[in-house]
Amino acid sequence: MVSAGVGPFRLAPTFSERVWGRRDLRPWYGAEATAGRTQPVGEAWLTGPECVVETGALAGKTLKEVWGAEEFPLLVKMLFPEEKLSVQVHPDDAQAQAMGQPRGKTECWYVLEAEAGAAVALGLKEGATKEKIRAAVADGSMEEWMRWLPVSVGDMVFVDAGTVHAIGPGVVLLETQQTCDVTFRLYDYGRGRELHLEQGLAVMKMETRAGKVAARRMDGFVRLIEEKYFVVDRFEVGAGGEVVMPTLGVGCLVGLKGEGMVEGEGFDPVELVAGRAVVVPAECGGVSVKAGVGASFVRCFAPV
Repeated sequence: MVSAGVGPFRLAPTFSERVWGRRDLRPWYGAEATAGRTQPVGEAWLTGPECVVETGALAGKTLKEVWGAEEFPLLVKMLFPEEKLSVQVHPDDAQAQAMGQPRGKTECWYVLEAEAGAAVALGLKEGATKEKIRAAVADGSMEEWMRWLPVSVGDMVFVDAGTVHAIGPGVVLLETQQTCDVTFRLYDYGRGRELHLEQGLAVMKMETRAGKVAARRMDGFVRLIEEKYFVVDRFEVGAGGEVVMPTLGVGCLVGLKGEGMVEGEGFDPVELVAGRAVVVPAECGGVSVKAGVGASFVRCFAPV
């Protein structure tokens, strides 16, 4: 855990190459995000263990070095699919711990951009069995067993562990998940990457709670999702405005549009910009965000 007395700090994202990604991440990131890479970039990790602190006394250290063995509880990413992501599934806590992992992977997707016809796949159609899925992977008909869900800007989608899922092209998603990178790839459209069929079949569930989540208007913000492992809220602050928020758990603020300053008693202000996360340690108490020309951001935290 971060030492007492440390205020909020901003992290530089780390970029991960993916065969399904993009070669241009604008307007979120400039050319430096993809320059010199042989593969497209599919993910920007905003709170990954190798993300480097950009501000304050901890500047230059990685989040892993700052947080220690306990691990930051949430992995927040931006996804940039140009092609379909593989059909995959993640284990729940009990399944992951049986494999020697600390936790499973439940996640959610907040849709930031969506072209006409954009869709995600969540769960399996009625009548699916492990034997039928194994056969569908072998004969290339796996997509026919998936439940495809159209999405548009502003949608929040919950993906609980055990849900067989995929993401289609033409979207930009903000993903908030348990800090776990255990993924079992069931089907990959013949792209030749390794599959984890038996592991995936072992952890997949025929029925889950996955689906769109209705937003709830709260006092001064919109609650996008509230689950056991994470809560995600959206804030809109007008030009010259300010929003004050208590610390409700370990988490971060992620800039979406405009700019703001994260301020609080006993620490230096930290600039909040689009596409970057400002980590807010629970020990620092409440913070405020003051906007200049206006700011839109989300708060992602692990409830205590």
